[in-house]
Order: sequence, then C-alpha cells, then structure tokens
Amino acid sequence: MTGFTGSGSGPASGPAPVVSRPQSQDEAIFESFNPRVLERFGTYLKPYRQELFFTLAAVAAFVAAQVTIPLLIKAVVDHSAGTATDNIPFDVLIAAFAGLIVLNTISNFFQEWSAAQLAQKVVFDLRRAMFSHLQDVSLTILDKTQVGRLMSRLQGDVNALQEFLETSVSALGDLFLLFGIVGVLLWLDWRLGLLTLGVLPVMIGIRAVWLPWAKPLFRRARDTSSIVNGVLAENIGGVRTVQGARREDHNFDYFSERVTDSFNAQTRAALAAQLMVPTVEILTGVALALIVVIGGYAVLGGQIGVGVMVAFIFYVQRFFDPIRTLSIQYTVMQRAMAAAHRIFEVLDVPVDIRDKPDAVRLSDEPPSVEFRSVTFGYQPDHPILKDISFRAEPGQMLALVGPTGSGKTSITALTNRFYDVWEGQVLVGGHDVRDVELPSLGHFVSMVLQEPFLFTGTILENIRYRSGATDEDIFAAAKAVRAHDFITRLPNGYATRLAQRGQNLSLGQRQLLSFARALVANPKILILDEATASIDSFTELDIQEALKVLLKGRTSLVIAHRLATVRDADRILVLKDGRIIEDGDHDALIRQGGLYADLYARNYASFDDLTA
Repeated sequence: MTGFTGSGSGPASGPAPVVSRPQSQDEAIFESFNPRVLERFGTYLKPYRQELFFTLAAVAAFVAAQVTIPLLIKAVVDHSAGTATDNIPFDVLIAAFAGLIVLNTISNFFQEWSAAQLAQKVVFDLRRAMFSHLQDVSLTILDKTQVGRLMSRLQGDVNALQEFLETSVSALGDLFLLFGIVGVLLWLDWRLGLLTLGVLPVMIGIRAVWLPWAKPLFRRARDTSSIVNGVLAENIGGVRTVQGARREDHNFDYFSERVTDSFNAQTRAALAAQLMVPTVEILTGVALALIVVIGGYAVLGGQIGVGVMVAFIFYVQRFFDPIRTLSIQYTVMQRAMAAAHRIFEVLDVPVDIRDKPDAVRLSDEPPSVEFRSVTFGYQPDHPILKDISFRAEPGQMLALVGPTGSGKTSITALTNRFYDVWEGQVLVGGHDVRDVELPSLGHFVSMVLQEPFLFTGTILENIRYRSGATDEDIFAAAKAVRAHDFITRLPNGYATRLAQRGQNLSLGQRQLLSFARALVANPKILILDEATASIDSFTELDIQEALKVLLKGRTSLVIAHRLATVRDADRILVLKDGRIIEDGDHDALIRQGGLYADLYARNYASFDDLTA
C-alpha cells in the first residue's frame, strides 16, 4: 500500500496532508512487467471465457484472410499470365477472392466489436469491485487518502485498462499476422524474404535511439496533464474562497502557466510520436524499392513468377503495419500494467471493520450507550481518548462539551463503529459494537453532522435516503421538523433537484432536511455533532424546535461548543485532553465550580473562546 495513503492523525487532528508517490517508484511501476499483476488481472477474464474464445476466433479468421488474400492475388496473376502450375478455374479463384474479402470484413468487425464488449464487461466488474471495496474500507485509511487519487484510480486507471483490452486483441492479431507474413515470404522465395527482413535491424536500431529520447517527453506530457487537472479541480472546489479573496486574475495567470507547460509538453510528445511514422514509411519504401528492383530482375530472368513478385509487394506493404502497431501497443501495455498495479493496490486495502461470523442483530434492545475504559487514537502512541468510561441510559440526552481536540467526535465515531477501540469496550444496546452486525448498528444509530451532506437528487430522495419511507411519512417528518413550509415554497417543491452538496439551499435549510432524514429513519439512538454550530440565531430557533421533535423518546449524544445548547441535557460530560474532567447536569456543574462553571461565569458562549 505504499503511496496510496498519506500521513495524518485522523479527523480529530485535522485533515491529512497530501503525500504523493515518489517519482522513482512511479517509474519503476511503469517500466516493470509484473506477471503476478497480469495473472491477477486474468481472473477478471475467467467469467468471460466464451466471449474471449469468440474474440480470438474472429482474430484468427481475420489473420487468415489477411495472409491468404495476397496468395489468391498471386494465383489470379499467374493464371492471367499463363504461368499457373495448378488447374484451378479462374472463376473459382475470383469467387474465393470475393469470399475472402467478405470474411476479412466480417471477421474484422467481430474482432473489434467483441473486444470492445469484453473490455466493457471487465471494466464494469472492476469498477463495481473498487466501489464496493471502498465503501467497506476503514475510515482510518480514507482519512489519510487524497480523494483525487482515488478518483484517478476509479476513472483514469480503469480507462487505461479498458484501452489495453480493446487494443490488445487487434495487437495479438498483428503479432500473428507478422509471423504469418514472414512465413509466407520465406516460403514464396527465401532470398527475397531475407532481403525484406534485412530492414528490421535498421528499424530496431532507430527505435533503440528514439525510445530513450521519447520516453521522458511522454512522461512529461502525462505529468503536466495531471498538474493541470489538479489545479483545475482545486480551483473549482475552492471557487467561493477564490471569489471572496478576489484571486481570479492571479489564479488565471497561474493556471495559464500550467496549461502552457502542458501545451508545450504535449506538442513535443506528439512530435516524438509522429517521428516514427515517416521512419516506418521510409523503411517500407526502401523495402519496396529493393523488392521491385531485385525482384524485377529475377522475374525478367525467369527465376520467379510475376505472381510471386506481386504477392511480395502486397506483403511488404502490410509487413510494417504490425510492427508499428505493436510498438505502440507496448507503451499501452506498460501503462495498463501500471494502472492494474494501482487498481489492485486499492483492492488490497484491508477491511478492518467487518462483521463477525456470529454477529448479533440489534432490534429491540434498550437504546443505551456505554464506554468502558476506552482508549483510542488515530496514530500509534498518540491516543485521543484515554481511559474513557460513561453510560448513557435509554432516553437520556447526554451532552459532550470541551475544547477542540478533546475527543468528542471520536466518541461518536466509535459509537458508530467507524473505528475500533485500542483498549476497552463500546457497548450499544448492551452489546459490544464489535459483536454487532454493521447494518443493524446503522439502523439503530443515526448521526446528524454540523454540515449535513446532501446528495445529488431531489429533496424527496434525500429525505428518504436512509429508509423506504412512503411519501406521506416524508411529508409528516418534514412538517415535524419545520422543513415543509420552505420546501413547498420552492418552484418544484419536494421534486426540487439539489445542486452539489445542496448548495442551492441555505445551511439552515440543509440542516432541517438532515433532521427530516434522521426522523424518517427513526433511529433509537441519535448523535448530533455540532448540529447548530453554523446556524444564525434566527434560524436556530427553528432548529431548536425541530430538535425537540427529533430527540423526543430517543437516547441522544449531543456534541456542542455553545453552552446555551446543552443546558437542558440530562447529563453533561466535560472533556479535556481526551479525559472526562467533569460529569453532571448544568446545575451540578455550576455548583462544582470547575471549567464549565468558569466559562459560564465569564459569560463565554463557547469552549472555543477559552482556547482562543
């Protein structure tokens, strides 16, 4: 997994820095031919043996037609010149020639079509496998991984494999065609055949000089293209910040520099690629000239027939095309090998959070949450939570307060079993979460985040996201959390399509939708992670009323910085440096005269004020 993840301490300590794979390692992957990767890739072809056999049969038919057509032309010429040594009727030769043309056309169509179908099926399976695996991968890995790198593997690397599959079939046909042409040339006249093959050492020598010069240019073209895509994605993602800082001109200049670098690199790479085209054309012309001159003298001297001479010309014209195609396919294959290595690197990420064979399904258990001497962190030897113990009784509202980095979010993450504890136990409904089926835990516990994540789709689909609720249930939930009124005022009501992450709604409206989604899911335990932190005071009134409906009859863990939002909690845990330093309700904590009382006495609105 080297190079797949960056380093970082996880959510509680901020985002992980971007760590790129060392250039030398990238090139080692690009240059190497790994039989194990190829063998593993072959497992995705096994379910499609029939399709593969059909494709190879079409290739074989195409190659046979390509090799045989010049031989038929030779027979026709010899028959016309009166030098034919067989008694095959002329009309039979013409009919056979027409049949070969039809076979060539049909087999070429089917080899291309079946190869594309096979490639699409394998790519389909790969994309499903990667998506399914990434949904199960531990958040410990995803916390430290740049999203852009994952997207590159899901898209760019899979596309590279698709290109390889679609072109490798024709390349295999070109390889067989090359051997077929060489065999026929030597069979027709070994001297002219060896003369034709004599230009190969020249081509090999030219390529030996060209390849070391061209590879860095191709590599530079790929690198600059990736840089441009990265700058573009970052600028679009941060467009609000860009416009707020009025950095449009500066960013445009920076982007223009990167695009110019990419343009120059792509131009040089295109030039390098095109240089091989006239080289092959020149060598083809040289070979043809040798065949015409020397073969012509041989025909005049009666050493070979006119038909042989004509066949040689056709074969020589076709001889260099497979060589050129195979040289290009070699680069495609190396790129596909590197892509396959990176794809399997993703598929090999261990899934640490998984169900035990005898996992318990939560159903009617009392909705309690209990931590027993829990120690946990995101990096070895750097615990975030240190020997934490508490119990939230069924129906109790438990508030978690404390400075940033004190471990509040880690407690909620462990309750959902996004991570496993280092020491101790986390129990939900009386069961250790490690012994509980993950789907049932997901239905038992629901979380509302500070900035709710809304998906592309309609408002109705987003509220229904976690359940199979009817439209009537959704309308009732929206009314209960005071979202119905603003939804019905939208042009398309509940059918309104949301922009990316719901940006066409205000933050307060998005939060109300997340409350409705949680209410429809009807969890027994509800976690609120700073659900009102970014809401203005006016909107907070609606949010607070919605919360009363949402929390009624449920066990709840509420993370809050604002003291005003936790006064009504049945119990308040004050955390600092990963430990519980105070425990009680609002009145009890005021009487204790500790950190909570100190903040309240100073009229601070938030624990962040203390740490500022």
